[in-house]
Amino acid sequence: MKMLSKKATCKSHGQDSSYFLGWQEYEKNPFDPIRNQSGIIQMGLAENQLSFDLLESWIARNQEISGFKKTGGSIFRELALFQDYHGLPAFKKELVEYMSEIRQNKVKFDPNKVVLTAGATSANETLMFCLAEPGEAFLIPTPYYPGFDRDLKWRTGVEIIPVHCHSSNDFRITASSLEEAYKQAQNLHLKVKGIFITNPSNPLGTTFTLNELNLIINFAINENIHIVNDEIYTGTVFDSPRFVGIIEALKIRKFDPKRASIWSRVHVVSSLSKDLGLPGFRIGMIYSNNDTLIAAATKMSSFGLISSQSQFLLSKILADKKFIRNYVKENRRRLKNRHKMLVSGLKKVGIPCLKSNSGLFCWVDMRSLLKSDTFEAEMNLWREMIGEYLLNVSPGSSCHCVEPGWFRVCFANMAKETLEIAVGRIQALVNSRALQLMIN
Repeated sequence: MKMLSKKATCKSHGQDSSYFLGWQEYEKNPFDPIRNQSGIIQMGLAENQLSFDLLESWIARNQEISGFKKTGGSIFRELALFQDYHGLPAFKKELVEYMSEIRQNKVKFDPNKVVLTAGATSANETLMFCLAEPGEAFLIPTPYYPGFDRDLKWRTGVEIIPVHCHSSNDFRITASSLEEAYKQAQNLHLKVKGIFITNPSNPLGTTFTLNELNLIINFAINENIHIVNDEIYTGTVFDSPRFVGIIEALKIRKFDPKRASIWSRVHVVSSLSKDLGLPGFRIGMIYSNNDTLIAAATKMSSFGLISSQSQFLLSKILADKKFIRNYVKENRRRLKNRHKMLVSGLKKVGIPCLKSNSGLFCWVDMRSLLKSDTFEAEMNLWREMIGEYLLNVSPGSSCHCVEPGWFRVCFANMAKETLEIAVGRIQALVNSRALQLMIN
């Protein structure tokens, strides 16, 4: 007798992806600079640990706030009993001001158009529930974050149609690639409800050009579909060109928010997980000019709330404008230096990276190390990197890249000394391959 639901027993979660399997291998033998120097170095985790000391120093200087105290007593009871799923007004105010700040105040955000969620994962899934029915589709440019196969599809039943991008133009979106994906959906009898983009890109570490954004906007207008822009890496842009988001692109085109219907079909996801390196706090949000969507998503958010204690503490950190400005500036400097360290280390042994200006990772071209131009060869190389060279990286195939040999390699979740060891291991792999060629 069947005791569980179809959802509980289905295989569509995506956990059998090499992206997640690599994590499992890492957890069996994690690298530690003191206790386990022969362990696997985790380069598959897009986590920002480079500026955690700055946050810790703020906490140390503000122990009254971090202890949930206020003048005349404690605020703990008030926070412990707080139940409103609309969120703390003070936190929403500081959050939208921060969002404007990291976008150089090119865009202003209204706290009344914000839905708070327990991380960007929850925000993205909530949007899928609000925008599409099971069996309807969203177009997503490749390569894309492997977790989207879980976040967008698993519980919602929404389908993903890839918009295939290629290295010949640095994986930029083109009109033809959008049209081909749309036609593919039609051939599969799938109704396309929108296009979902990640800007800055995960895994590419690049920001969208204004031309690409205009291309997407025009496409959405012509096909009468939605645009979802996951912008969780905005605060990690460490080099030029500067970040231009989807809302700024609409403003540049002078669309009237009260008249142009496209405004009600553009939705932004943001988070503090990457910018401030706080994934454990589960701070995510949806921003939209669509009042009906905001109302529905707010009701849904009751299934994944941010704790009131987290909201209170983060509202105080974000309210310290001097600290936040210094943090953002210093964090970008550290990201730029760490990125340079990885890129230059790989360049020494002839391994190029896609030119990038953001993110916590590099999109690394290891095609020269493949024994054949196939995804089977890519997987063999990935297994070799984990098994022999003790490095967990994310193969391009897990990101739905159409070209074998690309890998996402993270650099911001480890100490400088650990990254030096990791680069040395990649260099050893390259030298070993070169030696094999000489022998053969």
